[in-house]
Amino acid sequence: MFHEPAIAGNTGNAIRLVAGTGCELHLVEPLGFDLSESKLRRAGLDYHDLASVTVHANLAAAWAALRPERVFAFTTHADTHYTEVAYREGDVLLFGTEPTGLPAAVLDDSHVTTQLRIPMLPGRRSMNLSNAAAVTVYEAWRQLGFPGGV
Repeated sequence: MFHEPAIAGNTGNAIRLVAGTGCELHLVEPLGFDLSESKLRRAGLDYHDLASVTVHANLAAAWAALRPERVFAFTTHADTHYTEVAYREGDVLLFGTEPTGLPAAVLDDSHVTTQLRIPMLPGRRSMNLSNAAAVTVYEAWRQLGFPGGV
């Protein structure tokens, strides 16, 4: 789930990611772009019809629709690495907007089970949003045995 994504290309890349892995992409408004924007379409190429993408008016609407058991919020301030989790079907991976990440109110939301980080070299701010999503989605999918994959 992308909370208030701002860059169309990153969301387009995520659309391609979910099409290739069979997971779902949930976008929480406001979006920093129009879903028909050319950068989004170009990054997603022809994968839009193969991807499950849902837009939610706000975070409360997303929670009501998803009813998640576990939500992993990604932040550079967490102590736990994303590889220290045993992922399960139905887990929600929550990422913040570029370049500020998830706001404190979202990180403190009662639905958030655990805050996770992706390790990086010291002095680096953060990873690109779609790259961070790809790294973690593939780790979760790997742990689940790549269901549906070839």
